Amino acid sequence: MNSDRSSIVDHGVPRLGPRRVTDPGAFGRVAVLLGGLSAEREVSLNSGQAVLQGLLGGGVDAHPVDAGENVLEQILESRCDRVFLILHGRGGEDGVIQGALDTVGIPYTGSGVLGSALAMDKVRCKWLWRAQGMPTPEFRLLRSEYDVHEAAASMPFPVMVKPAREGSSIGMTPVDDAGELLQAWRLAAGYDAEVMVERWISGPEYTGAVLAGEALPLIHLETPRSFYDYQAKYLLESTRYHCPCGLPPERERALQDLVLSAFEAVGAEGWGRVDLMLDSDDQPTLLEVNTAPGMTDHSLVPKAALAAGVSFEELVWRILETSIDRETDA
Repeated sequence: MNSDRSSIVDHGVPRLGPRRVTDPGAFGRVAVLLGGLSAEREVSLNSGQAVLQGLLGGGVDAHPVDAGENVLEQILESRCDRVFLILHGRGGEDGVIQGALDTVGIPYTGSGVLGSALAMDKVRCKWLWRAQGMPTPEFRLLRSEYDVHEAAASMPFPVMVKPAREGSSIGMTPVDDAGELLQAWRLAAGYDAEVMVERWISGPEYTGAVLAGEALPLIHLETPRSFYDYQAKYLLESTRYHCPCGLPPERERALQDLVLSAFEAVGAEGWGRVDLMLDSDDQPTLLEVNTAPGMTDHSLVPKAALAAGVSFEELVWRILETSIDRETDA
């Protein structure tokens, strides 16, 4: 790992450089693209409203756009100068809207087509990580009942079954034995034709936010539920978020380096989040990348930013600045 990477680890002492944009008027008219048609619509609506209020609080001329089937027409009709993308799930994080915005020349926040598509596809993301020698749990791709039976015979239990291209833990099921695997696959296949079965990791879970090339403080997640599911993420108050994460500083820096490497490997840009766990041997193992993570009152990126001394208003401003490079590359 590269020890020269830029990581914010002295909690409360942010190492972000000066703002690239100091006048909110320089952003022009900003469309906050939220909602959408994916299974994560409700989360996106909540995230989008929080982002909208944060931008307005900073003096940005921001306006909500609830993405429908005619989303590109909606964006063009908004006469915006740039887009703050806070769509979650398919159509928002998979490169589709990014490609459309590239086509019409409207700059937007976060990752482009390639990084969005690879990060959204958990299977191909993990193939890429493994090719780069990065740690990630053993897994199988399930496309049929035959694949399910093969996995049941070859993988040790317990396992986690998940749709390959969904977020917010939607369609995920922990499975303890072969008898439960087929039902879990059918549930996940209702969300995606490609399903992944992954070796269960029982160690502590961490998440690492990335902002403009910086690794924010890690958060250690604890939930009384069997895993960090939709309820634990968005609805329950029993989930505990530890930031500082409790690791020795040098260990946290090493994990932050891994977070940045994993983020960059898939071509992700601007801002996002990498989830990882420590296995029974206390070794890190990568789970997934989120290129447009939640921004609700339960969300992790705002918590990590706050631990680094970055307010929510400052965070959304910095994320909006990530659209500048895309504008200059156009």
